[in-house]
Amino acid sequence: MSQALATVNTAAPVISRERALKILSKSLYRDLRQNGYEPKQIVAVASELISLVTSDIKEDAQLI
Repeated sequence: MSQALATVNTAAPVISRERALKILSKSLYRDLRQNGYEPKQIVAVASELISLVTSDIKEDAQLI
């Protein structure tokens, strides 16, 4: 997964980034389902990701 994120060029157009994120999300979802994770558990992963991003945003806002 981290390799997929590393291959996204930071100068890539927004549309390409959005497409890459959709592909990554679908791939992660399929992998989790194939490895026996239930929908509730996948929602928990998504919630944790949102929590981490929220913490980053708050930290960045405090630096300004």
